[in-house]
Amino acid sequence: MIRFLDIVLALLILVVTGLPMLVVAVAIYAHDGFPVVFQQIRVGRNGRPFTIFKFRSMRLAPPESSSGAVTGTSRDEAVQARAAFQTTQANDPRITPVGRVIRKSHLDELPQLFNVLRGDMSLVGVRPDTPAQEVDYTEDYWRRRHSLRPGITGLAQVMNTQADGMDGRRHWETVWIERHSLLLYLSVLFRTVVKVLKRNSF
Repeated sequence: MIRFLDIVLALLILVVTGLPMLVVAVAIYAHDGFPVVFQQIRVGRNGRPFTIFKFRSMRLAPPESSSGAVTGTSRDEAVQARAAFQTTQANDPRITPVGRVIRKSHLDELPQLFNVLRGDMSLVGVRPDTPAQEVDYTEDYWRRRHSLRPGITGLAQVMNTQADGMDGRRHWETVWIERHSLLLYLSVLFRTVVKVLKRNSF
């Protein structure tokens, strides 16, 4: 049922947001040029890698600092890849003027609807990390957080606060993994809409 709703709702949202997405694409191109869409390898269900799509909101960076890919199989190589990978911080100087607007309104996330239609993601789930971020977790938790499709939004995003940090994020991710249901799915979607309308940061 959740997969059916993912497809139906993703298509409806694309119809409603088609024009705003075109405006965003033109704005990014006019201010920053190509590429308009940012692509990055993330880890999906059962550990399967996939390419995530987002509107580009940051200046182009060296591949090793933004890809999050792990080229080798050893622990040392994974740690080196994680050290090179730069996560986005508050007031990050790499964020473009257009990027600040679309990140605040979450318009940068809209291309992930195509990930939902492809089956890479769900509307609701645990946010997908890059392969390099595996070193941030225990082996068991890394496996558990990929037992379901990752989501555009999730319980951790609507319930967690900055003060909660990673511990709070993992708590709400675990709640979703262990208790996911249609009712919780709908609740997270509703809370996400409210949060976006209030323009609160994820």
